[in-house]
Amino acid sequence: MAVDAQIVELNEVASLQAGYPFRTTVGQAANGDVLVVQMKDVDVDAGVQWANTVRTRLAGRKQPDWIQDGDILFAAKGARFYAVCALAPPGRAVCVPAFFHLRVRAGAQVDPQFLVWQINQPPCQRQLLQAAEGSSQLSLRRPVLERLTLSIPAFDEQRRIAALAELAQLERRALQRLISNREQQLQAIAEDLSAPASKTRMQDKK
Repeated sequence: MAVDAQIVELNEVASLQAGYPFRTTVGQAANGDVLVVQMKDVDVDAGVQWANTVRTRLAGRKQPDWIQDGDILFAAKGARFYAVCALAPPGRAVCVPAFFHLRVRAGAQVDPQFLVWQINQPPCQRQLLQAAEGSSQLSLRRPVLERLTLSIPAFDEQRRIAALAELAQLERRALQRLISNREQQLQAIAEDLSAPASKTRMQDKK
């Protein structure tokens, strides 16, 4: 099904900046007033797991550009490049430099969740992989990501596609739970079947 879309580069519809420049490893502070999103806290399907983030205190006087609801975090290092939508941060939060922090520009008729979906699809992934640098660990430079070519349909169509993508994720999770439950059921059957044989061997040894 053909969809009318406008061809744009990512920097035309979203601003990009690197994650907060921590000079050392992130120092955890139980009473810290800032949440730090690290790679371990993000899943391409589940998004940002805020409950797993650590708290810290930032030393510099300059106020960071805090993560806002609907902002996008793009993992720019590692075996896979992907984007997630940062929904409802529970307080002031920043991300580490392994991410680029994206925000849809004011006035741009772009749905953040649609943008995340498109970045994670094969056409955009092929562009990113072709431009990636590094041997042991791939990475993307900011100018490369800014030039990522997108196809942006009408806003209503974006919302429809984003809703379909969310439904697909829900269906995938439901199927995964069903598969897991079935595997546990089969394992329980296997244990029950082996119990009489184990009991017989024990009796034979007496």
